[in-house]
Amino acid sequence: MFSIHRKELTWGGRPLVLETGKVARQADGAVMVTYGETTVLCTAVAQKEPRQGVDFFPLTVNYQEKAFAAGRIPGGFFKREGRPSEKETLTSRLIDRPIRPLFVDGFRNETQVICTVLSHDLENDPDIVAMIGASAALTISGIPFLGPIGGARVGLVDDELVLNPSSTQLEASALDMVVAGTSEAVLMVESEARMLTEDRMLAAVMFGHRECQAVVAAIVELAERCAKPPWNLPPPAPPAEARVGELAEAGLRAAYAERVKQARVERIAAVKAQAREALAGEHGDDAVAGALKALEKNIVRGGILDGGVRIDGRDTATVRPIDIAVEILPRAHGSALFTRGETQALVVATLGTGQDEQIVDALEGQYREHFLLHYNFPPYSVGEASFLRSPGRREIGHGKLAWRAVRAVLPGKEEFPYTLRVVSEVTESNGSSSMATVCGASLALMDAGVPLTGPVAGIAMGLIKEGERFAILSDILGDEDHLGDMDFKVAGTRDGVTALQMDIKITGITEEIMRAALDQARAGRLTILERMDRALSRAREGISDYAPRITSFSIPKDKIREVIGTGGKVIREICEVTGAKIDIEDDGTIKVAAVDSSAGDRAIEWIRGIVAEPEIGVVYSGSVVKVVDFGAFVNFLGARDGLVHISELAPRRVGKVTDVVNEGDRVRVKVLGIDDRGKVRLSMKAVDQRTDADPARKEAAAGDA
Repeated sequence: MFSIHRKELTWGGRPLVLETGKVARQADGAVMVTYGETTVLCTAVAQKEPRQGVDFFPLTVNYQEKAFAAGRIPGGFFKREGRPSEKETLTSRLIDRPIRPLFVDGFRNETQVICTVLSHDLENDPDIVAMIGASAALTISGIPFLGPIGGARVGLVDDELVLNPSSTQLEASALDMVVAGTSEAVLMVESEARMLTEDRMLAAVMFGHRECQAVVAAIVELAERCAKPPWNLPPPAPPAEARVGELAEAGLRAAYAERVKQARVERIAAVKAQAREALAGEHGDDAVAGALKALEKNIVRGGILDGGVRIDGRDTATVRPIDIAVEILPRAHGSALFTRGETQALVVATLGTGQDEQIVDALEGQYREHFLLHYNFPPYSVGEASFLRSPGRREIGHGKLAWRAVRAVLPGKEEFPYTLRVVSEVTESNGSSSMATVCGASLALMDAGVPLTGPVAGIAMGLIKEGERFAILSDILGDEDHLGDMDFKVAGTRDGVTALQMDIKITGITEEIMRAALDQARAGRLTILERMDRALSRAREGISDYAPRITSFSIPKDKIREVIGTGGKVIREICEVTGAKIDIEDDGTIKVAAVDSSAGDRAIEWIRGIVAEPEIGVVYSGSVVKVVDFGAFVNFLGARDGLVHISELAPRRVGKVTDVVNEGDRVRVKVLGIDDRGKVRLSMKAVDQRTDADPARKEAAAGDA
């Protein structure tokens, strides 16, 4: 019934198993990959006919986590998986980026890769397993995919590079890097680091690529046994390069000589429209579009390689002019407007309390995140009008890259007990808006008074390579990204790299080229940091007047219940009456936050009163809460009541309690004693109700006189 093919190897000290032929047999390619006890089913399917009217490859990658994989039931009302989580979206992008360049040029068939996590051992992250499975499924499918690729995670534990570190090892790792590539070259890098040197980062990239080779070889062996026949692709359309060159080359060269982006975009669009119209009956739309793109690449790339001059007139190493303004929004806790050339980000930092932390429901279990960074890319930033949708994959990915870059310099929660949210609104874009977000986020946080260990800057690098000739570009424009061979983003402080992201579109990128790119990126990063220092070199001494002040103190664990009250009644009352926010941790740590310092002080005093223990001989102020025949009960310390016996009401014989006090009266009482059951004996006659003085002491003083 089944024709099962299986390949197994030991990789990173754990078994890696690839199996096909038993599950999802109607897909073009389906591979079940198990690493340790983490299992992912990966499928690949492509439509048999090309999608009409598109000039791009319609590839969709979906990574999805099933709660049952970790023996959990999803949270929420519906108790089933819903919209993709941030982790699922980021992993989908992680798989898409290295495989997309490997499909045959001109392939326009709708293609979908789905990776479903079926089992998670809570030690081996499914993202690497899914990447390997996607590569294997495509390789055996017959779809025109020029792979396979391998993927690996690299950690740095005790100053040693580690292949596929476990979740426990990652907690102590100074590096979390994912590397993907073919047998020939690195294609993709995504990483977060704790201020490592460029040499250390490059060593990790090469280490990861070497370790990928065992996986690539295993996929090739599996494909040799069970791959489907390759698809018969239609013959390519007659080339249109010659005619397009005749009609459009002069116009495109003139358009690319325009230094202002919007004017350049308009002129390029006009030239392309004229060429399409002129060749409508002579060549197909796809052929014309491909020829126009090739012509654009030749013009832009040739100008850089031959003359060292870029689209906007810069040389290869110069960073665009930078303008920075901080504290530009009067009510925001921290704000910065970072402009670099035609790229601009308005970045705002907000300080919150523990109640503002994000609760993440992950396969590994629920956890709380106290640092949030959200990136938004409205259509007006590129001069377009379109629907304003919720953040897509690109926005989530760029925000996460900036989050990784900044997280390494944040203070610990013990030092700075705030929830931090940074929002980047990209108001203009012409390349590297994610790196503008990194710079703006660092400035906005310092403007908010967050004590960063150092400012962070980011720069996007590019590469143009033809044969043995190449040029590395600093601070690339959008067109240079689109028409170049590498998009290479580096963020960090003066002391080292905190984030590295690399997407390579061609083979032949050597270690020497990557080293040169990292060195040039460091020079550019230091230039940007120097410019940032002029605007704001360190965190402000105090936080904004509009930010909450947080005071932390501890109470005995056995008093937590009294502060919370039945069903949260007490703590709700404190918050409602004072206006403060209160967080209580299991160890008895209490954090009181309030914009108004007097509100915080009232809440703190209230809580201290609840947990305080009465002291014998101390005088307290209280309120009569109940009157009985034999005395009065007085609430004198938080929720603590004590009895004033009728004989202790006044320095005379009292016939009736209500002759002296009634419910609601404010009185001063002295603690006489506490019995074994915790009941407190109080006295009013031991205190002068007008002066708080002890009458006995007064009499003694008079006798001495």
